[in-house]
Amino acid sequence: MRNFLGKRIISKTIALVLATIAFFFTSDLAVPQSAAAYPFWAQQTAPETPREPTGRIVCANCHLAAKAAELEIPQSVLPDSVFKAVVKIPYDLNTQQVLGDGSKGGLNVGAVVMLPEGFKIAPEDRIPEEMKEEVGGVYFQPYSEDQENWLIVGPLPGEQYQEIVFPVLSPNPDTTKGLYYGKYAVHVGANRGRGQVYPAGNKSNNTVYNAPQDGQITQISKQEDGGYEVTIQTANAQTVSETIPTGPELIVSEGQTVVAGEALTNNPNVGGFGQVDAEVVLQNPARIKWLMVFLAAIGLSQTLLVLKKKQIEKVQAAEMNF
Repeated sequence: MRNFLGKRIISKTIALVLATIAFFFTSDLAVPQSAAAYPFWAQQTAPETPREPTGRIVCANCHLAAKAAELEIPQSVLPDSVFKAVVKIPYDLNTQQVLGDGSKGGLNVGAVVMLPEGFKIAPEDRIPEEMKEEVGGVYFQPYSEDQENWLIVGPLPGEQYQEIVFPVLSPNPDTTKGLYYGKYAVHVGANRGRGQVYPAGNKSNNTVYNAPQDGQITQISKQEDGGYEVTIQTANAQTVSETIPTGPELIVSEGQTVVAGEALTNNPNVGGFGQVDAEVVLQNPARIKWLMVFLAAIGLSQTLLVLKKKQIEKVQAAEMNF
């Protein structure tokens, strides 16, 4: 009896697992989800740091096209203060990208921001109400558990977030060991649209597909999922094929001769990645006070010199009249 119950429980468990897998599989077929190049995929290719020794941010490994990115940040900030770092991701809002199911849709955006050590996203209670409205409902995720100053955000709908506001809290070197007043570097990478390569190295359907070898196209077969399979016969009578997913449009036809690397499709990518470097000065309030004192002293001395000059001119004029 006990063995019978055990087998029954195991059978029910297996059936439940299979039903769950079938549910997710059929739901993906019924309602295909757009495959986006999520910024946190960079963590898979570079888990330790998002910035390579060459200075390139790893998002460029998947987003192959170059686009502009802008960063607005104060020239200097005071310790233990909240300020805005605004990442701008400009693009034409009328542009539509190829989604994972081959249809067209709006572009998504994302960003990686590498703040200096000690800087981090400001706590909710430190952000001014006016700044909260500018930030909106954006969720900022640390790049790694031990690096609060490296942030990733996205994907976000580009129509709403062509400007992403980061509320940043500056550190206080007077209370934190290892931090000093001075100039620090800030590195930002921003992308719009889906990537052309996945972290595993395989192509997405948002890129151009090329002929694998020289030869003649003998057959173009339309696939059930909407893509194509292009068969090429080489000079030594061997055949090779290239599978093209739904999304890119074919620009070749049967009977056409192609060379290795020649484009078989158009390039549907309308997005791209850009990065920008900037600097911010963590200013010592005492230096500002002494600077104000210095400027005031110079202003006072100049005023006294002018008054002294006027006095001397009056004395000279009086002597000449005498």
